[in-house]
Amino acid sequence: MIEPSPVTRSSLRHVLPMVAPMPMAELPTRTWSDEQWERIKLGYEARGMDEKWNVFVEDQVAFLHRSWTGNGIFEASFSPVGGGWRISAAVVESDPSRYRRSSDRYDRVMVELVLSAIVLGEPAVDLRAELVALTSQESGRTDLPAGLVEHSALGLRSTA
Repeated sequence: MIEPSPVTRSSLRHVLPMVAPMPMAELPTRTWSDEQWERIKLGYEARGMDEKWNVFVEDQVAFLHRSWTGNGIFEASFSPVGGGWRISAAVVESDPSRYRRSSDRYDRVMVELVLSAIVLGEPAVDLRAELVALTSQESGRTDLPAGLVEHSALGLRSTA
């Protein structure tokens, strides 16, 4: 079996650093297993127009960039903990022309959701539901279809 090559900054055609990084006030509390961390380190490259995220890891920092613009949106620093890996610090882009922040909770959910659903390919049902609930609550609209909310923020994940 051929081992997949990791996605790197240089393997992506368009990568722009954050212009106004701000420390995230809320971090995911999930502990990723050593096996999951190894998969996260391989990253993820969007393969189509409906995919919205590129992810790569340098040292122990996961960089989450929008695939179309190349803009860096999140950087999550991982640290080993008993039996796995946890995000110990993270920053989010605060320039509203690059990323419209809505809340600390929303950013926390998005970081974990991109890593879980996009990079690892997990169903992440609870995180998806939390994203939809937060979006409805923060927009004041309760009639937003869940699929629309998820696709708008998260996009799809290629199975190839």
